[in-house]
Amino acid sequence: MRFLGNVFSTVIGLFVFVFLLFAFFIFVGMVGSLSEQKVTVADNSVLRLQLNQSIQERIEQENPFEEFGFLMPNADFPIGLIELKKAIADAKNDDNIQGIYLDMSSTSAGFSTLQEIRESLQDFKSSGKFIVAYGEFLSEGAYYIASVADEVYVNPIGFMEFNGFSSQVMFFTGMFEKLGIKAEIFKVGDFKSAVEPFFRKDMSEENRLQMEVYLNTLHEIFLRNISESRKIEMDVLKKVTNDYLIETTSDAVKFGLVDKAAYFDEVGGILREKLGLDEDDKINFISLRKYQRATKNTGVKYNEKKVAVIVAEGTIVSGEGAEGYIGSDKIAAEIRKARTNDNIKAIVLRVNSPGGSMVASDVIWREVELAREAKPIIASMSDLAASGGYYISMACDTIVARENTITGSIGIFSVLLNTEELLTDKIGLSFDEVKTGKFADLGNPTEEMTEEEKAIFQRSVERGYEIFINKVADGRGMQPDEVKKVASGRVWAGAQANQNGLVDVIGGLDKSIEIAAGMANLEEGDYQVRYYPQKKDFWTAFMENSQIYFSNYFMKKELGEVYPIIKKVKELKQMEGEVQALLPYDFKLK
Repeated sequence: MRFLGNVFSTVIGLFVFVFLLFAFFIFVGMVGSLSEQKVTVADNSVLRLQLNQSIQERIEQENPFEEFGFLMPNADFPIGLIELKKAIADAKNDDNIQGIYLDMSSTSAGFSTLQEIRESLQDFKSSGKFIVAYGEFLSEGAYYIASVADEVYVNPIGFMEFNGFSSQVMFFTGMFEKLGIKAEIFKVGDFKSAVEPFFRKDMSEENRLQMEVYLNTLHEIFLRNISESRKIEMDVLKKVTNDYLIETTSDAVKFGLVDKAAYFDEVGGILREKLGLDEDDKINFISLRKYQRATKNTGVKYNEKKVAVIVAEGTIVSGEGAEGYIGSDKIAAEIRKARTNDNIKAIVLRVNSPGGSMVASDVIWREVELAREAKPIIASMSDLAASGGYYISMACDTIVARENTITGSIGIFSVLLNTEELLTDKIGLSFDEVKTGKFADLGNPTEEMTEEEKAIFQRSVERGYEIFINKVADGRGMQPDEVKKVASGRVWAGAQANQNGLVDVIGGLDKSIEIAAGMANLEEGDYQVRYYPQKKDFWTAFMENSQIYFSNYFMKKELGEVYPIIKKVKELKQMEGEVQALLPYDFKLK
């Protein structure tokens, strides 16, 4: 009887599981269907841009669950920069859109991305339509965008961050000492400080110097653009930020950074007045997501002549990669297809990457070299195009970067973790082995490396550095000694890189496309811009990324503030033993 009961319970459990799975897929199908329904834009509407999510280069597949955020209230549904720029451009020429309402408090994006958004909004304003910005509080990144608006409002008891930039580096050396882990470091370049967190407890003088230089450069650009938008003298802005003069929203109004401290309902009244509405009339807000659906094919005119924009975003790894990673096989294949497609007359390689595997970077570099022989190829640098990100860009005909792009970091390193003390002394494990040669177990993490073994790894890194230097020299038309003067792993802001020969033109994605078209002798309006890799259908994207997405979501939720540490150690383990061309640290401004 117990056996039959167990069988019956198993059958019932299986039935319930299949039923729930079936119901889930029906729900997903309904959500997908709803997301494809046609949306119309009402007359006298306002495009409401809520930019509090993270912003990445491009969304490979819109997530229909975004409109059902109550299912996962803490989930971050990223915004695609390319899609956002198109929506703003469409709104500029849409007679049904009277203005843009920037509803934001903070935003997660690099300052090059924010600059792209600012310029799109400035172009929108040239139509004579209004932009109004409001936030309960405004971070510096959010304010950088909001400062373009005709009018900026902040909640009366909210606050505004305007106290300068800082960047913090997390060091793991003390933790490794307690655990009994020793990092064996091999690097070239005084400024190649990506590995400092694993063998130091503070910054080297070289690292501190480069951070101070480009951080001040980025802040200068930040203040200069706000000065132009808000018509405030630079000296005043510098004093405000240095002396911490913005403590309340009243202070922000006093110094002209904000027009008025107001509540949401008051801002609503201001919008009604601009729209010619009565006090009780409803404002026709349309969200970015819905507006994108309404204008999905707006402005898309088929033309056989094309400029291909290939988006490469994330850490560079071998293989196909995944969300947040640049897979060398995947991007190399896209460049190859663009090179051999006669309808594609020019290529723009859009790079937003801190670097990664040197071998993977070289695979992409080779395809760039081959493409350059066939047709114009332009590198368009976004927030980051450093180390491996620079490696895949350096063979392009022209390199375009923002003034505040983080680039350079021409140098490489390799790291191995020696866990002998942890495993043997602390845990009690012991190991024995048989080998056919002296170096058969080279890189064995369970025993101390010999000086000969260390020399082998160091020589490998030095060879890689020379390869990097020589390829930069070839791509940039420089002598190797000239490259070494700006290399050594040093990080530069785009403005500085332009001065020292690592970047050709200061500009954004639109400028890069314009240059590519010009080099291919294409007239404005006589070509179509296509973005690659091609977007995946919802089901394919869902099945490929759901495990990674939900895994990261629940890890963040459970680990909280510990998550960045676990993530960093995991990344270190993934890069262990392989030569890396990677930015010196995770660059985050505070």
